[in-house]
Amino acid sequence: MPSLGADMEAGTLIEWRIKPGQHVKRGDIVAVVDTEKAAIDVEIWVEGDVEALLIEPGVRVPVGTVLAIVRTAGEAPGTAPAQAAPSPVAAPSVPGVAPIRPAPAGAAPGPAARAAAPSAQAPAPAARHRASPLARRMAQDLGVNLDTVSGTGPGGSITHEDVQRAAASAQAAAAPPARAAAEAGRLRVSPLARRRARELGVDLAGVQGTGSEGAITQSDVERLAAAPKVPQVSAAAPQAPTVAAPKDRAAAMRRAIAQAMARSKREIPHYYLGLEIGFDRALTWLERENAKRPIEERLLYSVLLIKAVALAAREVPEVNGFWMGDRFQASQSVHVGMAIALRGGGLVAPALHDPDQKSLTAIMRELGDLVSRARSGSLRSSEMTDPTLTLTNLGEQGVDQVFGIIFPPQVALVGFGRIGPRRTIYASLSGDHRASDGHRGGLFLAAIDRRLQAPETL
Repeated sequence: MPSLGADMEAGTLIEWRIKPGQHVKRGDIVAVVDTEKAAIDVEIWVEGDVEALLIEPGVRVPVGTVLAIVRTAGEAPGTAPAQAAPSPVAAPSVPGVAPIRPAPAGAAPGPAARAAAPSAQAPAPAARHRASPLARRMAQDLGVNLDTVSGTGPGGSITHEDVQRAAASAQAAAAPPARAAAEAGRLRVSPLARRRARELGVDLAGVQGTGSEGAITQSDVERLAAAPKVPQVSAAAPQAPTVAAPKDRAAAMRRAIAQAMARSKREIPHYYLGLEIGFDRALTWLERENAKRPIEERLLYSVLLIKAVALAAREVPEVNGFWMGDRFQASQSVHVGMAIALRGGGLVAPALHDPDQKSLTAIMRELGDLVSRARSGSLRSSEMTDPTLTLTNLGEQGVDQVFGIIFPPQVALVGFGRIGPRRTIYASLSGDHRASDGHRGGLFLAAIDRRLQAPETL
């Protein structure tokens, strides 16, 4: 499970875009993960063959948990690559899911190691079944003995579909009275729905399941939570609109942002600088340039700011990179994180890659695409993890100045306010005093000013 930002502690696997035996290459989208901000297309950074998928869709796991095993060139089948253990901060405990951690000396290998090397040793009685975490929990919920289940997954592993089939077969073979009693005394609920019910205070006994064979899903729980509170609800009554989910997502996003910003203010010694920049020359050039272009190819003044910031970051590398551990690591590339407000509330700051090396036309095209996909919830994992510094522009909201909070592990945030009556714009820098100081920050703002005074060179 990749970390898609400093405010992400866990994610829910929505769907796989790959299957066992498939060949994948660097940059391929292999899965969709739901964070507290958006559904993100996850890319893979190795080339090889998919050997096993270890996590079922619908399961929420901590950052750092192994999702799949990919065999790269030269690796023998059944050999998993070494995995880094998630840190305690980045991978907190999530109910029902154990994060991957280094095993103490002499300890038995964990589930991922057993799945990766099934022939390395004779399995212990408690570990003789290769089953996904979701399948094990579902078997426990449905009272299915895994000894009786034939696995159809990779290497004969048992999937949640196998457990469902076994449970259905057992019910069909049972006498009608016994089957009715069993169904009356047991609820079929997905793990995600159980967690959601606890969060919303919903009694599962009152939920009508719409999933496979009547199983209760997360949507069923949220639908009941959103319905008007009346003594009884007819089964034939029309379903209430799911209005709670957007509010809950917005609240979760605000919590995630709050945690990241609290961490930033607690750990990063911020300093702040501001500079009023003459913007008349840039606007005059932009008006002449746009007059030559078709309407659909005209530029916003934001692209001038983006390009100027990216070029200035090349001149003052102390603002472009990450604070890792106890030292600053400068980035060899400039990827500007664009703060984008979402329609449902909250914001994201995905990366605009290498604007220092691109034309204004290319930046304009990529900026429009990035904003559109951010607001429709279709960003890629690289766009969430790659920003080397962040830019926020609140000028359209009528704000004169903005002094933002640095998004860790970045070390700088650049802000722009509205264009004033004298055709000036106020630029600000929030800097990390561990990586730079006021002198270097001043040089950075001066470099932005200098670039904007020569817009024809951008």
